[in-house]
Amino acid sequence: MLYTSYIEISESALAHNLDFIRTFIGDSVQFSSVVKGNAYGHGIEVIVPLEEKYGQRHFSVFSADEAFRVKEASQAGSTILIMGMLDNYQLEWAIENEIEFFVFNKHRLDHALQFARKIGKKALVHLEAETGMNRTGFQKNELAEAGKLLQENPDAIQFRALCTHYAGAESIANYYRIQQQKKRFKSALKQLDRMGLKPDILHTACSAASLRYPETQLDLVRIGILQYGFFPSKEILVDYLIKNKETVTPIERIISWKSVVMDIKRVKTGEFIGYGTSYFANSDLDVAIIPVGYSHGFSRSLSNLGRVLIRGQVAPVVGTVNMNMISVDISNSGGVQIGDEVVLVGRQGELEVTVASFSDMSHQINYELLTRLPQNLPRRVIE
Repeated sequence: MLYTSYIEISESALAHNLDFIRTFIGDSVQFSSVVKGNAYGHGIEVIVPLEEKYGQRHFSVFSADEAFRVKEASQAGSTILIMGMLDNYQLEWAIENEIEFFVFNKHRLDHALQFARKIGKKALVHLEAETGMNRTGFQKNELAEAGKLLQENPDAIQFRALCTHYAGAESIANYYRIQQQKKRFKSALKQLDRMGLKPDILHTACSAASLRYPETQLDLVRIGILQYGFFPSKEILVDYLIKNKETVTPIERIISWKSVVMDIKRVKTGEFIGYGTSYFANSDLDVAIIPVGYSHGFSRSLSNLGRVLIRGQVAPVVGTVNMNMISVDISNSGGVQIGDEVVLVGRQGELEVTVASFSDMSHQINYELLTRLPQNLPRRVIE
């Protein structure tokens, strides 16, 4: 093993989740797989061809570097959409390669027009309306100027979509704000319609909005966390279960994170373990050393709190999480040997360390924990 830990991706679980998503959005809505943040830590190079195997043909990313990786990984010529960062020189590359992209200010729209004319290809533009997220998007008073550029240059700019993003659809606390955003989006659409401008498609919904506000699905949905087996929040999961009169989650986790036992130590009563004095041994302990630490995404906040699975038993973290190592108590895990499998996230035997429990202990949300998994860790596809 060249690396100290590795990630397993379940193909069957991913296929199941894709089927679930397509079932609840229906045949008339297109599904864009969001693979930003290295496919939420699962690995762009693994997820893209795997999803294409099951019919996926549209991927959304944040930046040009991610778009390049999707393009290189794609085996089916899928559509790629950049939702965020795109420098001018990257913009030219995107237009040349027929990659679609968000436009949320006049600066980008002007340069898109300039490069489209230079290259002789249309810029495939998704015009983003600012509806209340207050992050990116054309304000209401800016839409007319953007619309005028679209009106005057239909030979250089294709108005692929009008879009926006909801500010916290995963929480009912944002209900009023979401309703206001829906109204502002309709207003933006009417404003452009009066100018004779009609986008090819409309899209506003992420995973949370698609589930809680199905009327926001429109022509396309941008689904990220859901396809990887996680609901955007516990609240959205409960809301779904109640509405559908179900009792268990309908999706499956596709990721496991594993390592091995590197060494085993005997620690006597009265000794401290690891750096400093954060853990005092009240009795004789058997301790396993695992070659994973905060540099690998195992948060330092899990010191004396985290747990792993070895030989089907829970082994709690003892002492401070180091840069490259953790110590775990194996006193109740009989027969542990150097080289034994260690499950950091995932199932072993009848027990499981879930990403949710891992997140709760480290005060990280699912998204943060997953995307912090190092890109260079090997990802292995299993059945």
